[in-house]
Amino acid sequence: MSTVALSSGLGALPARFRRERLLIVGCGDVGMRVARNYAQGAGAGRVRVMALTSSPERKAALRGVSVTPLLGDLDQPATLRRLAGLATRVLHLAPPPSEGGGRDAWWRDPRTLALARALRMRNLPISLAYASTSGVYGDCAGALVRETRRVAPATPRAQRRVDAEAAVRHLGRAGVRASILRIPGIYAPDREGGTPQARLLKGTPVLEAGDDVYTNHIHADDLARACVAALWRGRAQRAYHISDGQHMQMGAYFDLAADLYGLPRPPRIPRSAAKEQLSLMLLSFMSESRRLDNQRMLRELGVRLRFPDVVAGLRSGLPAHQQGA
Repeated sequence: MSTVALSSGLGALPARFRRERLLIVGCGDVGMRVARNYAQGAGAGRVRVMALTSSPERKAALRGVSVTPLLGDLDQPATLRRLAGLATRVLHLAPPPSEGGGRDAWWRDPRTLALARALRMRNLPISLAYASTSGVYGDCAGALVRETRRVAPATPRAQRRVDAEAAVRHLGRAGVRASILRIPGIYAPDREGGTPQARLLKGTPVLEAGDDVYTNHIHADDLARACVAALWRGRAQRAYHISDGQHMQMGAYFDLAADLYGLPRPPRIPRSAAKEQLSLMLLSFMSESRRLDNQRMLRELGVRLRFPDVVAGLRSGLPAHQQGA
């Protein structure tokens, strides 16, 4: 499979290219799971899967899962013009830049804006799903959160996600059926950094129960399936919580994982001590507490979770003789 020449519009494409065409932007771990599902599933061959990449070295890996690699860079808008009219559906998984849109616009996501502008140039896609974060809500003091709750980002990275959501909604008003997927912590035993094992081995402390926060999770395989469901069944201008719906405090999650792995449980410390012992990034995660309601995802997208809780998800990575323990 060769890298596609992207200069032609939809009408100029040969007949073999006129079936559904999915473009994955930000084809990392989750994007590759989506691609493998198409390559290995019952619908193999019915959807042509393409992926935007800024790295020529990634072409071979993408072709290995039957994905057509397209060279382009979200940080160089001129390279995206050729995307206009190419895809019928777009899955946007790329994160905003770590520093935002510049010194005077730290809260902007220029990558999503550049992609939206490129897609508007010709023949808009039917649907677009954007992978946002549940961090857009800020701290909710452990409340049950539905998608109708007003966003209140408390960090620059969350604010940039809100900006990206706005760009996606603007694209939706132009005629694209846009879905916003608000995603919590992603885990999977076969995902780099996808289990708490490394943190447990370091003995990183967690908060005492009285100071602890609620966290939410989704297995990477279930997330990939939810992304596809949103592209085909998501409602226009709709936000969805892509979460397993299990509500656990962070300390309980690490205790559970420690028990599964046969490791010591992490030490518990008060919040006052955490400020001295933990990084600012980790502290920011320990400063926001919410419980995500996932009923809209289950009801409207029809997602059936393979891993409805973290016990099932983490246990799936254990040796076969330990999985039933």
